[in-house]
Amino acid sequence: MIENNQAVAVWNRCLSFIKDNVNTTAYNTWFEPIVPLKYENKALTIGVPSPFFYEYLEEKYVGLLRAALYKEIGEGTELMYSILTDKTNHITMNIEGTKRSTALPQQPIHNANKAPNPLQAAVPQDLDPHLNPNYNFENFIKGNSNEFSRTVAETVAQNPARTFNPLFLYGPSGVGKTHLINAIGTRIKELYPEKRVLYVSAHLFQVQYTDSVRTNHFNDFISFYQTIDVLIIDDIQEFAGVTKTQNTFFHIFNHLHQNGKQLILTSDRAPVMLQGMEERLLTRFKWGLVAELEKPDIELRKNILRNKIKKDGLVIPESVICYIAENVNESVRELEGIVNSLLAQSILFKREIDLELAQRIVKKAVKCAEVKPITVNDIIEKVCSHYKIDTSAIHTKTRKREVVQVRQVAMYLAKKHTDTSSSKIGQLIGNKDHATVLHACKMVKDQVEVDKAFKNEIEEIEATLRTK
Repeated sequence: MIENNQAVAVWNRCLSFIKDNVNTTAYNTWFEPIVPLKYENKALTIGVPSPFFYEYLEEKYVGLLRAALYKEIGEGTELMYSILTDKTNHITMNIEGTKRSTALPQQPIHNANKAPNPLQAAVPQDLDPHLNPNYNFENFIKGNSNEFSRTVAETVAQNPARTFNPLFLYGPSGVGKTHLINAIGTRIKELYPEKRVLYVSAHLFQVQYTDSVRTNHFNDFISFYQTIDVLIIDDIQEFAGVTKTQNTFFHIFNHLHQNGKQLILTSDRAPVMLQGMEERLLTRFKWGLVAELEKPDIELRKNILRNKIKKDGLVIPESVICYIAENVNESVRELEGIVNSLLAQSILFKREIDLELAQRIVKKAVKCAEVKPITVNDIIEKVCSHYKIDTSAIHTKTRKREVVQVRQVAMYLAKKHTDTSSSKIGQLIGNKDHATVLHACKMVKDQVEVDKAFKNEIEEIEATLRTK
């Protein structure tokens, strides 16, 4: 028998092979959670989080697992899955997928002896799911900050109540939580039209509960929620401190979960950070999977802006998109609000959307951090970086056309964005005199007015100056 720590080493070698044959998201979702337990008599036992996890591996990745084990251990190797629950259930499989034996039976995941529900036969079409059809997977822009959550959400939508249950998504306001849970609900209704799906905010749930008590319809309230197949609760943090609402939701949660119904919850913070919430609820929130949606990074912000602009039929220069993405970084809602403001201002004042207009709107809409003054050296660095020449080149006496233009652009921007005198600018850029600087400024200004591509170049450089 190989010691268990050696079994870990064997599995790690298998993972290296697997990692080379699947994408990062698939690897993180389906292989990283696996725990190697033991290796004995040419049989490797791995621990997996749930029966569905095991079924998914067998359906999608059995060939890859076979190849990895045969390569690292040899042909004839058996693979055994151990479901990692409180009472471990061992499902023994060989690598060909033939079930051999089971041991240590566990409590069923879904209770087969559930009490009959008189309302269970309700027609799903009678229920308005209150989903927003505009929030779907197709228009949910994917990036590094939300890729994992989106992948998990799609998995839940494909197999509700068989994967991650509950699914708990958290993150600050405006990062796409509501969009994503609506997308899950919409996809489930497409794939399983018979299911009763309901989206409700935590605030509305609380109002409904209070009204049911006030009007003596509490039992009807409970009975209704017990008929739901997929319950989506948005902003669950609003239950904090409301003990009776929490107690009611606790019993609804238990009933749905025990009867194999999917629960999807969102919050502005992780379960461990929720104050004023009963511990027994917090424990249940962590039963399935907790996934974070982070603030969108700059590339995602640019893609969100491009998608919004395309959908609205606008024409906005790339320099404006870059400027907004670099300066508006809190939420998707802020980004979309800026685009709406640009459109309104453009229509109202009958002017093109350019960098100057964007700067004015962003300054009013976003609390920008105090910006350090732009220096001539900052401008030299950004201009040279844009044109891909060494900063030392503009200080030489060369008259090469490309260097002369870079020097002139640097002088123009220094005059426009600093309080430095023309004489001082000339000294700092090529050791030129006052007249040369004035001539350079006129040349660049004249070209900006007649050459749209050149104007966009200048604006792109200006956008980078404001993010130094």
